[in-house]
Amino acid sequence: MKHLLLLFCFLTPVLTSAQAPEENYTADPASEEHTGVPKGEVLKFVFDQSKIFPGTWREYWVYVPAQYKPDTPACVYVNQDGIQWKAPTVFDNLIHQKEMPVTIGVFVMHGRVKAADPNAANDRFNRSFEYDGLGDAYAQFILEEILPEVEKQKTSDGRAIRLSKNGNDRAIGGSSSGAVCAFTAAWERPDAFSRVFSAIGTYVGLRGADRYPTLVRKVEPKPIRIYMQDGANDLNIYAGDWWMANQTMLRALTFAGYEVMHSWGEGGHNGKQGTALFPEAMRYLWKGWPEPVKKGLSQNAFLSALLIPGEEWSIARESFQFNPKPAAKWADVLQKAGKVAALSPDQTLLYTADPGSHWLCSDQIQANGKPAYKQRFGWLHSPDTEENAGASGIVCDRDGRIYVATHMGVQILDQTGRVNAILPVSGGRVLAIGFGGKDFDILYIQSQNKTYRRKLKTRGASPAEAPNKPDAPKL
Repeated sequence: MKHLLLLFCFLTPVLTSAQAPEENYTADPASEEHTGVPKGEVLKFVFDQSKIFPGTWREYWVYVPAQYKPDTPACVYVNQDGIQWKAPTVFDNLIHQKEMPVTIGVFVMHGRVKAADPNAANDRFNRSFEYDGLGDAYAQFILEEILPEVEKQKTSDGRAIRLSKNGNDRAIGGSSSGAVCAFTAAWERPDAFSRVFSAIGTYVGLRGADRYPTLVRKVEPKPIRIYMQDGANDLNIYAGDWWMANQTMLRALTFAGYEVMHSWGEGGHNGKQGTALFPEAMRYLWKGWPEPVKKGLSQNAFLSALLIPGEEWSIARESFQFNPKPAAKWADVLQKAGKVAALSPDQTLLYTADPGSHWLCSDQIQANGKPAYKQRFGWLHSPDTEENAGASGIVCDRDGRIYVATHMGVQILDQTGRVNAILPVSGGRVLAIGFGGKDFDILYIQSQNKTYRRKLKTRGASPAEAPNKPDAPKL
């Protein structure tokens, strides 16, 4: 026993060292103050008038570089959890060296609802609620509440603060939950944020961010550039494995064609490596500015087969009739099925959906024309802000693909009921869908009382035409 105890005492420092290696990173010169480099100003404010997160109180800081002139709106960097990364010093140096544009930094703390009596109760901390959830609430909060509030302020020498409204001029970043929050803001609003810094990102199962690698692979790429950092000794707890989740996220972003750079280390769940490489991240995110960040080319086979390069959603100038009167042969079947229904191109399957669920159902049409063998056949994605997929229309193409109008855009399933691709639209929810055009190769959708069109490399299936048997699906 004495020998075992001695062995344990000997091995304990080794095991501790293996679990938490000492982290030493070379400081980037841009993280240190230098003589002759103009210093920006950091202003501190309080915001407690949020309507998006009502009742919350928070502090925020605004960095204004010395080179900023109010006659030209400045680029913007937003950071969660306040000032991190020695950011003011980094910005001083990189702006002076012209390695990033003149940028105003907005460093925002998470909100909290203050207790009426702090001696008797804790504040309600909103960090996970604001940062870890999917959806556009936080982006909306920054764009509609914080940035307009910043523009009400002035520097100590009286300069008005003017911020660019161009998404190509805006970056957002953070660490841990603040990192996934930054990604979500850009993911939901790529028109408002095109550059993301993600350190030890929480792409795990706290409030749904573990779904991102799947969504990134399926959704049509967005114009976002990302810099990622994580360490092999990051958290591995009840919600997931941060280290593996970040690698999975990187592989998804690479698969989907995003501009992404990563720096992996051996560190744990802290900001040491993030601080060391923040200047490098800023150089990467702002490289080539003001050239816009562009969409990548995804390896998703469905997207490659369907999308025409350069062809985007556009407002339809021509009128289009959604839910046209079905052919007499199928009128009874489709009318009984309800508004959200479509036939397969071979006219042997009936697809239906319940807007209150995330299921696409499939019936086989019998010789007597009646549907049978109904199954919950297709699984549709639902946004974090809804309890269902919101299916409101279904069409098929002649190759057997199934197109469903949903809260998340157009979800496209293969013949086996698997969502392979998602086409988002700026309006969010798609309310109606149909194929049209001379060659029946234009997909029409309705969103926010507008009709959009997009030409695809396929033809829609019509019950008015003769049945068409598509190739057998890959199982």
